[in-house]
Amino acid sequence: MAWIILLIASLFEVTWVVGLKFTGGFTRLWPSVFTVAASIVSVVLLAQATKTLPIATSYVIWTGIGAAGSVILGVFWIGDEVASLPRLICIGLIVIGIAGLKMNTPDEHTKLPPSGRNVTSPSVQNAGSSERGG
Repeated sequence: MAWIILLIASLFEVTWVVGLKFTGGFTRLWPSVFTVAASIVSVVLLAQATKTLPIATSYVIWTGIGAAGSVILGVFWIGDEVASLPRLICIGLIVIGIAGLKMNTPDEHTKLPPSGRNVTSPSVQNAGSSERGG
């Protein structure tokens, strides 16, 4: 479920980044309201996804989809981006990187605790220290 939330957060990321183009530097009310609302939803959903997914992986995927989506919409919808072969290859590499991170991230249910270390119960830690005379 966290991956779906992260995908939705990333789509809102694309929405607010592209929305900036229509705000006129935040001088146009409704495009500005829509853009700010999309950015808030995007960050809130990202925060929800990071409850069970690694923060760095989540952030890279969120920004990667945001960057790739923004360029793609800039090329094919807005028309202010150049669709050169090197640029499209770079966008493809971002997408490959996103897919690689997704495929190589542990399942949500096997995530380590926030400290990043395996944690043993206090009774196990105390038992080991009493054997050493502590």
